[in-house]
Parts: sequence; C-alpha cells; structure tokens
Amino acid sequence: MKTKYILLTLLIMNSMYITSSPAMPSWLKQAVFYQIYPPSFQDSNGDGIGDIRGIISRLDYIRSLGANTIWLNPLFSSEFKDGGYDVTDFYSVDKRYGTNSDLVELVNEAHKRGIRVCLDLVAGHTSDKNPWFIQSQQADANLRYSDYYIWPAFIPDDISEWAAGKYIPSDAPRGNYYIKNFYACQPALNYGYANPDPNHPWEQPMDAPGPQAVRREMKNIIAFWMDKGVDGFRVDMAMSLVKNDPDKKGTMQLWHDMKGWFAERYPEGVLIAEWFNPTEAIAGGGFHIDFIAHAEKDNYTSLFFNREGGEFEPLVCYFDREGKGELRTFMEMYSRHYEAVKGKGYASLPTSNHDFQRPNCYTRNTLPQLKVAMTFFLTMPGAPFIYYGDEIGMKFLTGLPDVEGSRGEDGKNRAGTRTPMQWDGSPNAGFSTADTSRLYIAQDPDPQRPTVAAQENDPDSMLNYVRQLLKMRSGSAALGNDGDWKLLSDVNRPYPLVYLRSAGDERYCIVLNPSDKRVTAEFPSLESAGANCRVTTAAPAKYSRGKKTDKVTAPPVSATIFKME
Repeated sequence: MKTKYILLTLLIMNSMYITSSPAMPSWLKQAVFYQIYPPSFQDSNGDGIGDIRGIISRLDYIRSLGANTIWLNPLFSSEFKDGGYDVTDFYSVDKRYGTNSDLVELVNEAHKRGIRVCLDLVAGHTSDKNPWFIQSQQADANLRYSDYYIWPAFIPDDISEWAAGKYIPSDAPRGNYYIKNFYACQPALNYGYANPDPNHPWEQPMDAPGPQAVRREMKNIIAFWMDKGVDGFRVDMAMSLVKNDPDKKGTMQLWHDMKGWFAERYPEGVLIAEWFNPTEAIAGGGFHIDFIAHAEKDNYTSLFFNREGGEFEPLVCYFDREGKGELRTFMEMYSRHYEAVKGKGYASLPTSNHDFQRPNCYTRNTLPQLKVAMTFFLTMPGAPFIYYGDEIGMKFLTGLPDVEGSRGEDGKNRAGTRTPMQWDGSPNAGFSTADTSRLYIAQDPDPQRPTVAAQENDPDSMLNYVRQLLKMRSGSAALGNDGDWKLLSDVNRPYPLVYLRSAGDERYCIVLNPSDKRVTAEFPSLESAGANCRVTTAAPAKYSRGKKTDKVTAPPVSATIFKME
C-alpha cells in the first residue's frame, strides 16, 4: 500500500512539473525581435557574404526601428550543406562570419544600445563532418562520442516509407545505418527513444548514458555562449529530439528538465522554440516563446500563403485583394493556443523567416497591402518577430537555384527569402562592395527594389510605418506583448477582421481589410464614449457606436487602429 502511495505521489508531482512554467525574463514583456540571416545582412570585407562586423555596423539602424532583440541564424562552424544548420563545431564561429571575439564584440556593442542577442541552437543534429560523428563511426562503442548518434543494424520491416528514409546506409565500422534528421549530411543526435523497442538494440531509452551525455553537451554549449554575454537561444526543430515520441511527452519532459537548469543558472535568459505548437512547447516544455508560422498542422498558411508555381502550396489566403479567404481555421487554432499559454509564454507570429515566403509575394505586392499585413503582425499579442527586410517590403524572389541547401527535400524555394538586404541605391544595394557575380546569393534585380535609404525620410513609407507601429506598441500595455486579445468580428463573415487589445481601462480596436471591397462588421457594443482613429493606412474605417451593437465599415485594402475612450 505504501509503495502505491509513493508511486501515486510521484505521478502527481511529475504532472505538476510538466504543466508548471518558471517565470519569464522581465525584459520579454517589451521584447521586439529582429531576425537576421547572417550571410545576407551586411558584408564588411567585400567577399560577397554577410558577416558579424557588418551586423555591428547596422546596430543603430536596428535600434531605430524599435526592435530591441536580435535573433541570429546559425553562426557556428559549418559545411554549409544546409545554410549553417549542419554544424561542425558548436564552440566556434565560422570563419566566413568572423571569430568568437567578433561575436562577443557584437553582443557588447548591442548591449550598449539596449539590444539583446539570441543565437540559433541546432540541438537535434550535427554535420556528418563533425568530429563527434567521425569518432562515433569507429567500431569501439565505448569512446566519448560513440553513443552521441544512433546506429541501427537494419531497417525494420514494420515502419513507414517516410521513417525508413531516415535510415542512411553507412560503411562505417560502427553500423550499417545511421539515423538522419533532414539531409543525409545531418545525422541525428541521440536523445533516446520514448518507447524503445527491445528488438532494436540501437533504440536506447532517454535515461541511457548516451542520451544523457548528449543532454550534458547541449548544456555545455548553452553555458559556453551564455557566459560570454548571449541572452538566449532559438532552438531549431525543438520538437524533434526524442525519437518514437508520438505524443511528445518525452520531448516535453526533456525540455522542461533543460529549462529548469537554464532558468536557475540564467534567470534572464530566453529559450525560443521552433516547435509550431505553443501548447506543447510552452505549457508542456517550458519554453518562453514558440512560433505559429508555416509548419506542422497549427500554422498561419491559411492567412498568408498565396504562392503558385511550385514555390509554396497554391492556397487561397485571407490576406489577398480578392477577399476569398476564410478566418475560422486560423482563429480556432490561435484561440486555443493563446488561452493555453497566456501568462506562461508567447505564441508569436513572425512576419516571415528564412524558410518561407515574405509578405511581399505574388499578388500581395503593393504598399497598402503590405501595411495591412504588417498591422496584423505588430498589433497581435506575443513578442513580435520581424524578419530582416520585411520592414521595407523586400520581395520574395521566385525561381532561384539551390544555394547551400536552400531548396529542401520538399522542393520549396527558401533562397527566395534569403536574398541580401537592400540598404541603398549603390551597387548591390549597399550590401557588399564585391562584384555582383560574387554575391553568395542573387539580389532582387528590380531597379525599383525597396531600400532603407529611399524610405528613410518618406513619412508614408513602409519603414516609417513599422516604426510608428512599434513606437505605439511600446507605449501601450494594451497593444504590448501581454495585452489581452479578443476577436470581435464573426468568422462566418471574415472581412473585415476586427479584434480588441486591452489592459485595464486601455482598449484598442483593430480593423483590417485586406480585400479590395468595402466591408462591414457588427459586434456587441464596446460601450465606449468614443472611438478615436490613431493609425490608418488609407481613409480610416468608420466606427458607429450603438446601445447593443457597434459597427465598423472599412475601405478597401485598409487598416485602422481605434483607441476606445
């Protein structure tokens, strides 16, 4: 009886541990992230590839936007078969970008300006040229890195074709196959199996020595860079670490354990998941932030993906002039995650990123359209993430060739969203002094391509609109990261999209109409004394107050922010 009581107590404590979440860093309440793809941002030495010293030279620009945190895609030593996500040494900066000292200088210079710096942690795999993997191939199974990877003797007969594709043939003395994560050059690190099959001796449990050693290695990497002043990490494909873990309970437990260690040692550090399921990542795994973006089932493709011709799925999306989109799919999903993580972390909506199309793509390509989309991104709850160049409306380019693994196994063109930043009207748009033929990736050839310089002093530009929104957001608890959110419009009448942001007595009503039609929405009265237009991208929407219902009428392709009095 006593044994049963102890087991029950442990189960209850474990359940509480999984669902509780340590306090968030205090600065996250005001955080606005700016994502930089390092080879594409600024080249300082004329070799055609962006670098750390180039980023340092642009810190004042980043601060001028209203962004206060940088997320850098991988800077570590790499073979660049997958844009730096095939790491050969987690403890050194790749020479194309500079040195470890350059990165420390970047962190110090950013901190002087009130900007924090987060790195990208590729936790799930390495390059096949990583010394760990090279040692792991040896026949002796008792070397330091022997069990950092997974070495099956055969491909089981009872697995799917997709799962079998993860088994990569090998002539290494250690085994006939290794498990990859994505490309064959990216062997998966061994965090163990949630449900190991006893007939598959390579499927080690999560508490086996090999998986535990890999966890310690990840802690060492995190500590190495955090102790040099870095402010946190975005963890690449955080949900993919534990194998045979269909309900993600093993992976959530792993990250919750890691988060406990991290929070104790670095209470002001941030952990950002690439999980695409905030409920699992934040409420379960203890991360501070997770994305609702382009991948997995819970995403925002129904709002933004409109690309045809094989670049991305040919969807009818909500943010399109034709006004044929729907809201139910996104809103039901978003509401579920928003309620699950509220007070624990942020379900964030990035403007785009290095893996999928920018807002400026296909038929969504005019300044009014892009302003409407940006209004959505910068007035929703959670920490905003602006992908470099989206603040000036850089275009997603189609038809580009594969560059350092940019065209993934799914055939999607990731190169089109990784093109060099457009600073001014000089050659290569101020990105590099190299000959154009030496740029590591093609730039937008349009002579009218948007640039920072062209928009800097234009009060109606995209750049200054972003600055206006971020300034307004920073001065408002209601519009900020922690302000409450409520959908006001009816998903069955999707245009316009109307929602309320509030904190205490402060309330803002946001009205978005991406369509080229004049549209109206009615909703229960907000019982306000007045609705003052604070921001508008066109002629402002008309707000009519009533005793039982309020009504807004929005002009075509418009965004209006009302402050409710």
